[in-house]
Amino acid sequence: MRKLFGTDGVRGTANTHPMTAEMALRMGAAVGRYFRRDASGVHRVVIGKDTRLSGYMLENALTAGLTSTGMNVLLLGPVPTPAVGLMTRSMRADLGVMISASHNPAEDNGIKFFGPDGFKLSDQAEIDIERLIEEGVQPAQAKNIGRARRVDDARFRYGERVKSSLPRNLRLDGLKVVVDCANGAAHRTAPEVLWELGADVIPIGIAPDGKNINLGCGSTQPRIAAETVVAHGADVGICLDGDADRVVVIDETGKVADGDQLMALLASAWSRDDQLKGGALVATVMSNLGLERHLAGQGLRLERTAVGDRYVVERMREGGFNLGGEQSGHIVMSDYATTGDGLMAGLHFLAEMVQSEKKASELSRQFETVPQLLKNVRFTAGQAPLDAATVKTAISEAEAQLNGQGRLLIRKSGTEPLIRVMAECEDAALLNQVVDGIVAEVEAVAG
Repeated sequence: MRKLFGTDGVRGTANTHPMTAEMALRMGAAVGRYFRRDASGVHRVVIGKDTRLSGYMLENALTAGLTSTGMNVLLLGPVPTPAVGLMTRSMRADLGVMISASHNPAEDNGIKFFGPDGFKLSDQAEIDIERLIEEGVQPAQAKNIGRARRVDDARFRYGERVKSSLPRNLRLDGLKVVVDCANGAAHRTAPEVLWELGADVIPIGIAPDGKNINLGCGSTQPRIAAETVVAHGADVGICLDGDADRVVVIDETGKVADGDQLMALLASAWSRDDQLKGGALVATVMSNLGLERHLAGQGLRLERTAVGDRYVVERMREGGFNLGGEQSGHIVMSDYATTGDGLMAGLHFLAEMVQSEKKASELSRQFETVPQLLKNVRFTAGQAPLDAATVKTAISEAEAQLNGQGRLLIRKSGTEPLIRVMAECEDAALLNQVVDGIVAEVEAVAG
């Protein structure tokens, strides 16, 4: 069992355990020792971050821990999470680190690790690293302490990689695009890439101050972006989150389409062009039942995994699939990237608009969703609401009520202190009844 790591690295409120400078230093030393298993050769690590104020503190602490074990550190500055996966591989690094809490508010932060292949670490690797954190590691001899240096062109290298995933002759001339960068890691890269491809760009969320990342903007709060699309008569809106590894699309009428609709579009297009490997799309248990039915109607399969884009990637690698993602907007295209890439996925949506000559509203409504209701209940540290007898009883009763009419999923979030209660059912009244019943019991236990 992992104590520090959740579904996407280590995460928490900045300056409280485990997101303290002391713990970051210990993590840096432990992961440095884990990946520097011998004293031969040159060992290096790349570190990227988003725009949170606490990123400076954690970056310096991680650097201290890593260099103390003899790792040379390459500091990328603010870059999207997928850029770290890319740069880890292209710079032949032993390790990649991203400092970000993704879509969480500015007071939170997190640390994600990538192996030398550019992919996120396995559960077993995280367990081994936690053991090293607890035990402590022997620092390198004074003559073997690592160095640190800045890499100034990381975002440009990433931008070129993203553009290269599109056909060379494809341009976005004539498209008016609103791009919401969530005051985050892609606040410079995303508008630049869209402009270089010929789009008329209307950027918002491009003025980070360390405290406004994801604040009233981005993929989890797309209202302002939707209003901007309508007000400017734009063709489409692309909303990224704080570290730009997820995306939602806004059509010309201001309606928002989630990751399920985007994955449905890409799966159909890739299957049509004989590019979809394995005849399947990989998604999590959170994806809508309507997506599964839509794919089945085209002779395609939906492979489901646990929640977390790294579990999606693991299944993709195991089965040889090249397209997967999450309803939340993590879209993984393994022919081009090692993790979810919001900007890249957004560009591929725009490419379909150009090639099909269809409006965003036509492409972003691939299937009718089965009514789905998700509610979150916050709890405090030390509580275990799902272990309570009253909650277990409520869940059993809800399953009996659905009785094959729908789907029920209750889980503890791996990134926030939340219990997520989700159900799908064609009967809206029954849907609300089962979700509200479970939520009430969880709230009673959580206080």
